[in-house]
Amino acid sequence: MMRTRPLKVALLGCGVVGSEVARIMTTHADDLAARIGAPVELAGVAVRRPDRVREGIDQALVTTDATALVKRGDIDVVVEVIGGIEPARTLITAAFEHGASVVSANKALLAQDGAALHAVAEEHDKDLYYEAAVAGAIPLIRPLRESLAGDKINRVMGIVNGTTNFILDKMDSTGAGYQEALDEATALGYAEADPTADVEGFDAAAKAAILAGISFHTRVRLDDVYREGMTEVTAADFASAKEMGCTIKLLAICERAEDGASVTARVHPAMIPLSHPLASVRGAYNAVFVESDAAGQLMFYGPGAGGSPTASAVLGDLVAVCRNRLSGTTGPGESAYAALPVSPMGDVVTRYHISLDVADKPGVLAQVATVFAEHGVSIDTVRQQGKDGEASLVVVTHRASDAALTGTVEALRKLDTVRGVASIMRVEGE
Repeated sequence: MMRTRPLKVALLGCGVVGSEVARIMTTHADDLAARIGAPVELAGVAVRRPDRVREGIDQALVTTDATALVKRGDIDVVVEVIGGIEPARTLITAAFEHGASVVSANKALLAQDGAALHAVAEEHDKDLYYEAAVAGAIPLIRPLRESLAGDKINRVMGIVNGTTNFILDKMDSTGAGYQEALDEATALGYAEADPTADVEGFDAAAKAAILAGISFHTRVRLDDVYREGMTEVTAADFASAKEMGCTIKLLAICERAEDGASVTARVHPAMIPLSHPLASVRGAYNAVFVESDAAGQLMFYGPGAGGSPTASAVLGDLVAVCRNRLSGTTGPGESAYAALPVSPMGDVVTRYHISLDVADKPGVLAQVATVFAEHGVSIDTVRQQGKDGEASLVVVTHRASDAALTGTVEALRKLDTVRGVASIMRVEGE
């Protein structure tokens, strides 16, 4: 039997995502009520600019006083899509304290203060759901913390930022330079006027922190994630990748150490073989590759951003939280029992592609090979091209630690025959 009294929802933010959440709540009201077991009513919308016309939203619901809205005793669920750290953190905390559960899409806040927010939610016996914070419409958080709760996840590797994937895909498919591809992404609306958060990897790093925490039952903060942007990737890097049968993606990688005693979380550009499923992810799409003991290899793929896709994830959480509200229960909270240490980037072991500018004369290759050997880095392949006294030397290593590779490069720079290090890129997915 359906309950007639509606569950009341407060919406914080009514931009691209918030307006879609409100629209779907209105147009799909009957379906949502049937799925939940009670009607869902939009009880208030907090915005910064109240005079803006918002199609389909009763102006009487609009307020600039978000604090008063979340503190209303009749609010069942607060949906937070304003982003940023403050005032979102204070508003979410107040929502818990005044009896509401929370659905959020705020990756930055969850990566920085997720543990504290989970603690407040647990203290007040309320839900904190955030499927939309990591990969837009792609169901990812719920499978990781519920469907795979009985499994041991060893690695999560993915493309979690559509802007950077569009840019790198354009560079790969057309031979465009970084700036040209960025300009096209901006013109099409994929890149913000200030694309720093995307192209420098901050957005992906926040998502990596969330994914690592859920996957490894360990608290991983944004500061724990190694971050490297993709602004230095060049057309020459793509040419080298193609010669190896690879392409280049900005990857978020969270993995458990082989001995299981620690974890790492990192974001950086990497070459991946064309045979890997992530290599075929084109345009502004996202995909996450999960490896676990029992399930094996899984991939989650779809649109990772945008108003409608993100709103889809928000509404999925809203349905789940409302169902919990009706039954008097809460869903999964934070699981950090493993409390594994997060290892520094220097401990990460992977393959490397190094391009060197060297003098074109006898003995150079032997000098370079000696430096690699002295630092314990084994060479897989070497390719050398020379002309007019200058040469390009491309070295691909076997697996080595980041610390060992860093020492190797520092030593190479000291050789008289090495004019410069043109590029260094990790090779993943093999």
